[in-house]
Amino acid sequence: MFSYSLVIVLAKCIARCFLVGGAAALAGCASYERLPLDKESRLVARASELEGVGGERITLAALDRLVVLNNPDLRAARAKLGIGAAQVMQAGILPNPQVAVTYPFVIAGPGVTQNVKSILLLGTKGEAAQNAAFEISATLLWQEWQTLSKARLLFVDIVSGERAKKLIVQSRNFLQERFDLTSTAISQGNATLATLSPDLVAVGDIQKTYDDLERLQLSRRYQLNALLGLAPGAKLTLVAPADVARIDPAAILGQVSTLADRRPDLIALQYGYRSEDAKVREAILSQFPNLSVGVVSVGTGNMANTLTFGPQLTVDLPMFDRNQGGIAVEQATREQLYREFNARISAAAGEIGALLSEQALLSRQLADLEPRLKEARTIAEKTETVFKQGTFDERAYVDIEVARLAREQEKVGLQQALLEGQVGLATLVGAGMPQVAIEPEAPPADPLGVFREVVR
Repeated sequence: MFSYSLVIVLAKCIARCFLVGGAAALAGCASYERLPLDKESRLVARASELEGVGGERITLAALDRLVVLNNPDLRAARAKLGIGAAQVMQAGILPNPQVAVTYPFVIAGPGVTQNVKSILLLGTKGEAAQNAAFEISATLLWQEWQTLSKARLLFVDIVSGERAKKLIVQSRNFLQERFDLTSTAISQGNATLATLSPDLVAVGDIQKTYDDLERLQLSRRYQLNALLGLAPGAKLTLVAPADVARIDPAAILGQVSTLADRRPDLIALQYGYRSEDAKVREAILSQFPNLSVGVVSVGTGNMANTLTFGPQLTVDLPMFDRNQGGIAVEQATREQLYREFNARISAAAGEIGALLSEQALLSRQLADLEPRLKEARTIAEKTETVFKQGTFDERAYVDIEVARLAREQEKVGLQQALLEGQVGLATLVGAGMPQVAIEPEAPPADPLGVFREVVR
């Protein structure tokens, strides 16, 4: 027991400590800094101004680097990494103790209490936040993979489109030349309008095909520029890749078994599952009653003006709310993530198998086309020779040349489809993509020893 005069002195000391501590806390407090929005467009006017550009001619490999460094959406998404780090920091901060001081000390004096339950939950909260931060990092990397895949597809389509345009121009020039010759013959009375009609239709059709492809190419270039943060009018010089490379189906199928440890979307799902599992354990721990312990002073209520110091214990009575709803929500969420991961694994394996089958079919079709194309080229060359000698029908000559050009375009289309499939496979298995590895799973935080593992 202590006299009131001593307690008053103690209270004054505590008050001074509060003032000094408060001043120190204010000195270390975060301050507000205004961050006005930038309302100016940041699109780059020329390709030479892109970060990481190595030259005017851009290969497929160089495109990957440029997209990762310059894509506006990826730059914005990287800001989420700071959010995850901040959440981890917040989850690891101990709860503040509570100090109570009353004056005059008629019934109670100074006291300090601390919530014990919040300390017990600290480990699971930190585990959930850390895995959530890892999930953000893996999700960002998956976004990079998808953005790179879009850029690669646009690259392939643009390059293949330029090859197709050259063939269409050849066809158009050839048909236009025949049309002009027929028109001249009609004006000289050496031909009738009936002979001009097929040429007129053919020239109109090929011109429409060219115009449609030109619009499509313009749209593709605009989309690729947007992925690079370039202005729509900026010019990109793309270097066409070599002939379509052969793929090894056995090697790709061999990578399916390790897909869950390498593909960012699957890794992100695993981190999300780990985070949710920690939340389940946190919810289970939260069913136990809140417990606060501390030291308080209590007035004796007699004329001696004395206070008694002793421990304080505050416990919630779990008569109605034992966090049943919170536990059910977290367990259901974990079950949903469990099934989503299994579904994603199955879908990934199925997509890889489908693309491999498509690649095999396209390869066979391309191999079958090669001898037919070679034959068409040979016939077209011989026909042109005899036609110039005046010993071959003009309409038959036109049909043979148009057939050759059609097979040339068919080859370009098959090569484009093969390259697009390879880009899809690269995205699914991670070939040539930025890599990530999942961290080994640590033993779960279990401060009370109440958790067990269920193997399905």
